[in-house]
Amino acid sequence: MGVEAPATNERVTGRRWTVRLDPVGRGRADVRVSCSRPACAAQVLPSAAAGRTAAVAHLKAHLRAGAAPRPSAHCACRAEECHTHIRPAGPRERPAPWRCGGAVVLAVVTDREGRWWQVMECCSRCAAAHPTAKIVATAPATEGPAPADAPASAAPAAALSAVGPHFSHSAPTTAVTRQVPAPRSTRPVRKRPRRGRIAQRFVPHDLRPVALRDELTELGELFRAYQQRPEPDLAMLADLHARKAEAFFAWAEVTADTGLRLDARRAEQAAATARLQHLHRIGQAPDGEGPAVARLLTAPAQWDHARAVLAHVAAHAPLPSAEARLLVVMLTLRTAHAGVGNLVGQDLKGLPLHDPEHLVGQLLECGWLDISGTVEELIASRPESPTRISVPSLTPDDNDPGPFTFGKKMRPKLSGWAQRVVGEKKLRKAKTEAEARLLALALATGADGEGRLGPEGQGIAVETLSSWCTVDPGDLRELVDRLTAADWLTEAEVTGTHLTGRLTERVLPLGCPLT
Repeated sequence: MGVEAPATNERVTGRRWTVRLDPVGRGRADVRVSCSRPACAAQVLPSAAAGRTAAVAHLKAHLRAGAAPRPSAHCACRAEECHTHIRPAGPRERPAPWRCGGAVVLAVVTDREGRWWQVMECCSRCAAAHPTAKIVATAPATEGPAPADAPASAAPAAALSAVGPHFSHSAPTTAVTRQVPAPRSTRPVRKRPRRGRIAQRFVPHDLRPVALRDELTELGELFRAYQQRPEPDLAMLADLHARKAEAFFAWAEVTADTGLRLDARRAEQAAATARLQHLHRIGQAPDGEGPAVARLLTAPAQWDHARAVLAHVAAHAPLPSAEARLLVVMLTLRTAHAGVGNLVGQDLKGLPLHDPEHLVGQLLECGWLDISGTVEELIASRPESPTRISVPSLTPDDNDPGPFTFGKKMRPKLSGWAQRVVGEKKLRKAKTEAEARLLALALATGADGEGRLGPEGQGIAVETLSSWCTVDPGDLRELVDRLTAADWLTEAEVTGTHLTGRLTERVLPLGCPLT
């Protein structure tokens, strides 16, 4: 049995407001978040990411606190004469007026770049015409207009009727309600468990035991969450790698996959490295018994690169003298990444070289070194106008990437370390010559974490050290005495085959421990 509705149906214009994200000024990183609603003040955020987060939170707060969409509202976009309601006809077509339809909804429309968000009260058909629109609330189909301040959750389901709001250009004169049929029952959908992913590998749904599958899935989520952290936590990272190694070993046992076993071993190594770096950062020794040494080069990879540079120079030094070898070490570290670098006269004058001008000329004559000007200009150059130098044997090309694997950020760290060792204060005051400085470099890269020379404190071969320092094995004892007097070595003893002893506590920060 029908009930006759009133003949008039007053319509109100739908609500519409916009939240925008705009730059504060050219060349600045901060942004301004503004809302078109009059009661909202603009905010200034330090970055686009923070601004986008604040804008979305501001929009959600409006949606939670605002009123539900009103069934009697006209489309907000129609009031603004959008392209949907004004559809230009073709040359041979008659204009087709747009007709709204469906329930009134509250839709959020945004641009693809994430610069503005617009909330719009409109019909569901107009919302569907916007490709980026998302419906956040739907008005109940009631017999009369809903109060403007009614919350979104206040629309009872029993108020639904078959005849909703009329969205044509003329309001209806009557509306007849009828009973809404009960919704048809839907078949239950069998949910498939979410597929996990870790280290570019998908975790199979049928992996057994289930505890292993769940552990791998959880680890993948934890690693992805760690990548989103603003600051690193090396202790947490070490624990994650340790759990990954254990889980991958178990996975390899189940599937007999050799690749999983190799990944597990790499995870073990990553856990050990991260844990060691964490101990260095907090100032604790690896054995936990005392404070760690705050080393100039902090990571095992950096120590290995330093030893690689010294080994390369020992094998490819173009001139036999100790002064030439010391200069080649420093120039190699200046040009190691791309084969080119900058040099000033003070860099040469700070080294224990009797005639740096003649030595640079020898390197030029043999073709090992190229400079942009003359040797005299190089010696006279200052930091504000350095001289461009290049080492052809270190310049990479398509067929030869060069002898070193470290990048451009690592090169200045290694160069700074070598300058600190060679120009160490007591070596400088004692006016030690190039042979002693070369020995200091060798010992800095040849001691363990506690400063003991050689692997497990067994010493370094005398023949190796004398070849590196370009002195006779019998003259090595004199160099050792000079370093002992300069408080570099203690408990030093030169036998017929090895040099034993340890670096002093004072110079341990300059060491690159054997691992």
